[in-house]
Amino acid sequence: MGFSNLPLHAELLKIIEQMGYEDPTAIQQEAIPLILDNQDIRASAPTGTGKTAAYILPLITRIVNNEPTKRHRGPRILVIVPTRELALQVHAEAVKFSRTLKQVRSVCIFGGSSYIVQNKQLAKPYDILIATPGRLIDHIDRQRINLDNLETLILDEADRLLDMGFIEPIEYIADKSPKDRQTLMFSATFGKRVMHLSKRLQNDAQEVIIAPPKMSQFQIEQKLYHVDDIHHKNRLLEHVLQDPSVVQAVVFTATKMDAENISDRLIDQGLDAAALHGGMNQRQRNRTMAQMRDGKIKILVATDVAARGIDIKAISHVINFDLPFCTEDYVHRIGRTGRAGATGIALLFATGREMHFISRLEKDTGLQLTPHTMPGFEPKTSIDSRRGPSSSHRRPGGGGGGRGGRSEGAGKPFRKGGNQRFQRGPKAAQRSNKGRPNLSYA
Repeated sequence: MGFSNLPLHAELLKIIEQMGYEDPTAIQQEAIPLILDNQDIRASAPTGTGKTAAYILPLITRIVNNEPTKRHRGPRILVIVPTRELALQVHAEAVKFSRTLKQVRSVCIFGGSSYIVQNKQLAKPYDILIATPGRLIDHIDRQRINLDNLETLILDEADRLLDMGFIEPIEYIADKSPKDRQTLMFSATFGKRVMHLSKRLQNDAQEVIIAPPKMSQFQIEQKLYHVDDIHHKNRLLEHVLQDPSVVQAVVFTATKMDAENISDRLIDQGLDAAALHGGMNQRQRNRTMAQMRDGKIKILVATDVAARGIDIKAISHVINFDLPFCTEDYVHRIGRTGRAGATGIALLFATGREMHFISRLEKDTGLQLTPHTMPGFEPKTSIDSRRGPSSSHRRPGGGGGGRGGRSEGAGKPFRKGGNQRFQRGPKAAQRSNKGRPNLSYA
């Protein structure tokens, strides 16, 4: 089935053809007709299956087909994403597919970027707005963004938004938009919180689920290494990264503090390393990524949130120094290597307390991970990868004592202009005397 069989605008089909795309992916085939039919959808698809284009293409078609005689203030399409990197990635897709369509204009806003530049962009007519929740609400509260004419609301990586404590911000934004809007949710998993949010925001949502491929289909060699403790992990990591076969590597950690500490240690060992995490401002993150692409940085030590959107073909190794929160995160991590048909290597460092994640990963993917050993770095105790310690109920990670995931967005409240902000974490439900949620995030 080619793109020409989908009800997309003729000019958009020309752009798709010029870009060399021939057939839509499974998520695109199923989602595009439903979106054009103005259906609410709840969709799940693996990383790298064209999920962004699955909603961008039909929405661009709708904008072109239904161009208003008078353009109102504020967006017609709003895409909410959890991170700056994903915001830039979605914006790049929107620009790419509308490059010859002068009537389609998109704007991207996120924390850590200039207000002056964003204010100028928001002052001009635009159709598509891609935003992280914090900066979006800041502009709404300052009356620079009006959602009265919003037609479609998209929550991209809805499960990640909820993991990062954005439930109240999302509901606050939804309450500012028309009740008859179309709402699209894309999520790696449909847990209880995602389903509850779907019932709260969507009307008779159609479910689209694309199963992830078996891990055996990846051109990535995956190796499991048992380690005794954090000191064993550090020694093994330093040894692996000294291997000449490592062209460039991404080392995944649980927290931004771990990312900083590990990168500092590697630099002390004479390696070209740098950290990438949510505590860095956008200019720092852009500079780090540019140096990685130019080959000036060999090893990037990153958290899951900050590393989303990394696309560098030279990455030969991905090292899971701390294990991820879930199987989907693992698939996303190892997808940073083995790109564009190349092969890659993914290493997992697991202590006895983390074996329960290995068992779950094998069950979810149908993969059997064979334990490997490195001469001179053998573990003192043997661990059966199928049977981790039954007393362990903590989530994997925390190489430096951190708990992982949630701490990525932690920090002091972000205050600008006296507005009240939402606050991440368990205290997110606190409200100010004026009834506005209290909030801080990028």
